[in-house]
Amino acid sequence: MSGILMLATLVLGVLLFDTRRRLTALEGWARAVRESVTPPVVEAVAAPVQPVPAAPPREFVAREPEAPRASSLPREPVAAKPAPPRTPLSQRLAHVGFEDLFGRKLPIWAGGLTLIVAAVLLVKYSIDSGLLSPGVRVVLGLLFGGAMVALAEVARRREDAVRDPRVAQALAGAGVGALYASVLAAANLYALVGAGTAFVGLAVVTALALALAVRFGAPCAVLGLVGGLAAPALVQSETPSVPLLAGYLALVIGAITMLSRRQRWIWLGLSALVGGAGWSLFTIVMGGLDSGATVSMGLLVLLLALGLPAFTLDGRAAPLLRAGAAVVGALQLAVLVANGHFAPLTWGLYGLLSLAYVWLADRTPILQRTVAVPLLTALGLAAGWPQPDLGLFTAVIAGITLIYGSYALHHLWRGAGRFDEVGLLCAIALGGYLASLLQFYEGTHAQETPFALLGLLFALVPASGLALGWNKATRHDDARFALLASCAGVLVAAAGAIALPGWSMAIAIGGVASGLLALAILARDPRVTLASLSFLAASVLALVVTADGELDRLIEVASAAHPGRAVLRWGALALVAAAFAWRTNEGRLRFVVQPLAVLLGYGLVAQIVPAPWLAVASAAGLLVLAEAWLRKPELRLGPALATAASLLVLWALEPLARWSGAALASLIAEPVLVTELPAPGMTMRQLLVPSLAALLVVWRQRARLPAFATRGSAALAGAIGLVSAHVLYKQVFAIADMTAFVDHGLAERCLWEWALLGAGFGVWRVLNLRRAALALVAAALVHATLYTLVLHDPLWAEQAVGYWPLVNGLLPAFGVVLAGLALAERIAPEAMTRLRRPAEGLRMVTILLFAFATLRQLFAGSILVHGSIGEAESILWSVLAIALAVGFLVRGIRQGSRDWRIVSLGLMLVAVAKVFLFDASGLEGLLRIASFLALGFSLIGVGWLYSRYLKPMAKG
Repeated sequence: MSGILMLATLVLGVLLFDTRRRLTALEGWARAVRESVTPPVVEAVAAPVQPVPAAPPREFVAREPEAPRASSLPREPVAAKPAPPRTPLSQRLAHVGFEDLFGRKLPIWAGGLTLIVAAVLLVKYSIDSGLLSPGVRVVLGLLFGGAMVALAEVARRREDAVRDPRVAQALAGAGVGALYASVLAAANLYALVGAGTAFVGLAVVTALALALAVRFGAPCAVLGLVGGLAAPALVQSETPSVPLLAGYLALVIGAITMLSRRQRWIWLGLSALVGGAGWSLFTIVMGGLDSGATVSMGLLVLLLALGLPAFTLDGRAAPLLRAGAAVVGALQLAVLVANGHFAPLTWGLYGLLSLAYVWLADRTPILQRTVAVPLLTALGLAAGWPQPDLGLFTAVIAGITLIYGSYALHHLWRGAGRFDEVGLLCAIALGGYLASLLQFYEGTHAQETPFALLGLLFALVPASGLALGWNKATRHDDARFALLASCAGVLVAAAGAIALPGWSMAIAIGGVASGLLALAILARDPRVTLASLSFLAASVLALVVTADGELDRLIEVASAAHPGRAVLRWGALALVAAAFAWRTNEGRLRFVVQPLAVLLGYGLVAQIVPAPWLAVASAAGLLVLAEAWLRKPELRLGPALATAASLLVLWALEPLARWSGAALASLIAEPVLVTELPAPGMTMRQLLVPSLAALLVVWRQRARLPAFATRGSAALAGAIGLVSAHVLYKQVFAIADMTAFVDHGLAERCLWEWALLGAGFGVWRVLNLRRAALALVAAALVHATLYTLVLHDPLWAEQAVGYWPLVNGLLPAFGVVLAGLALAERIAPEAMTRLRRPAEGLRMVTILLFAFATLRQLFAGSILVHGSIGEAESILWSVLAIALAVGFLVRGIRQGSRDWRIVSLGLMLVAVAKVFLFDASGLEGLLRIASFLALGFSLIGVGWLYSRYLKPMAKG
């Protein structure tokens, strides 16, 4: 009884779902009517034309011959009459919809369900009352079901009296439901028949339901679908037969799908396939299948996945549905293979599905997009196969390669370029090789050669695609050829990594990169060149990962574990990178490849040359590259030159940092001691030689390099060269402590500053390089001003100037400033005109400091800060100030310079103030009178000069 009630519930649910679907369609029809209504049009001789509503939703009824259309009958003219009043459309639609649904449709379906329930209740009543025996009850149920079917036929034939096809459909559905209930009651409730007989009875009722569906419409088909798929679960059997179940499902689902194609009910066929897939998946997951059960279930999966969808599904959505069914079938067979312990039988079924899959893919374009699903599923099964037999595993991998590889090669170069087949070939090669390694490779020495050969064998799969497309013009249109070449390269590199020692892995990958580069040249395919670059990058990565002390030699003194291997490794990759640089010298890739080639070449040299000499070797390499570019302009070695120059800069960083630290400390009056500077050897190797080489390269390449690059490079190289010269010059005096700095600091600075001036003069006169000459002169002036005039001036800093009056270090020390200003005015008069006032101010300060330092040296000796200023010296300071004031005034008058005159007046005022406030207070007698007389005559003379020369100038 519970089975009967469950079946009735299922039928009721299906009918309610169908009613909901019909209600949705009716609402759509009403919306279409509302949108298509137009005002009536009245003609002079014809009846008013009423708007024709859209056809209501098509019902699932048997086809009837169509009556002759009214438009085909002869039409007589009718006198025009006024149109009758029309009911509003919304009211008519609401009236029709409500009455049609609740007055015509639902009562009929409810009546059919009521008849089924009445039959069930009648049987239950007879059971509870004990009126009828079980056999009589079952017979009466069968008779009732047959009577309902007969009444449905009568209603169909008397359609003119019934006027609604749903009456016949309801009666037929009630009859089919009664027949199902009677058979289930006979088997499960009363045990009158065995499981086999009941199964046959349900199958017969299902066949009857499908046959009635042709005459009475979809409801009977729904009952046949539900009953047919539910029958195996409703019939209880102690020894279920999987082959019998598979055969039954194949017949029932096949019949339902054929009916769906005939009636164009695609939903019916799709529902049957989904139900069959559920049964097959449930059976496979439950496990415990013997050989016969495995074969039968596998054949059922093939039928449901490929057979029935190919011949029964139709319409625009059919290709997509077929592809989905095929994918589901492949996954179900994968589960069957796994649950079947990867037996040969299950693999054979999967192979059969694969053959059918690729055969259908040839004829179904959308299925071609899903061929990768069964292939990847098979490879995944092979990789996860626990302890496979070598022979069976080999057969499985060979079968996968043969089936899917043949399909991919057949379609690879046909028609428009697609990457699906490229993916299939790469998946076969890489996946098959990876699965083999996972299953059998243990890393022993004896396995290296066989598995390396296996990798080369798998590389033949994408190589076959390359060979087939070699003469195809379409291979230049996309990246298929390059992808296949890359796949083959990966397998060859993997084979080399397995067969060769670990230290040679970088060489193996580099060899693959060079091989792909040669292939790109022969095939004239730039995409292959791009692919080969990835292998070059991988080889460099392998070189770095497997380095054993080789990287340390790039920057410091170190020893490699195997020097010969190191030279071989770096040399091989340097040659490969050089080949790439030669090949890519015309495109943007040269900005990547040329620097890589230079760095690898540097690494090769580092394995041979000791680290302290690498900067010199890099400078030599820079010169070689520059000369090669001059002789072969087509090489376009700009990026290589920039990389080599960058290496020189990197090597210069350490000595520059040491020099910069000492130079920064000197800004706070700390002397630059020779012990704080880089060693002479380091300076020459890492600063002087590289800077000279860089300057030579810039000079040789000045016609090719941009102006900003030429100037910037020359300035940088010149600055580094100047630093190196300064470090080496400091070795001459070798000032290592404060005593030596006091004794020789002024001489050291003076000589260095005059050397800078001489170098500037020579660069200007000989090489005619005004900018470089000005830079050297400016360096001399800045150095002299900062250190001699400000920080270490002998007037307030402890600096030895010499014991001889006038013939000492003061004149050259201060004279370098005046000479520098004069030389700058000759080299760049225009620029110095703009800097006239700062230059004049520097001159006046220098003259004042030199004059007073010279006076102080007459009394103090070599070190001016030693001893105190006496009375006579103090008076001479005032006299000297007055003399300087007169001299400044004369110069200001002659040159028409107001700045000199202003400074003269200021100096005179300071001198006067000093005489009155300090000097006169310490003098007596004639000395005081003489000082005032001298001061007075000086002031009169200054005034006379002003009135003699400046007043006429002002009037003019």
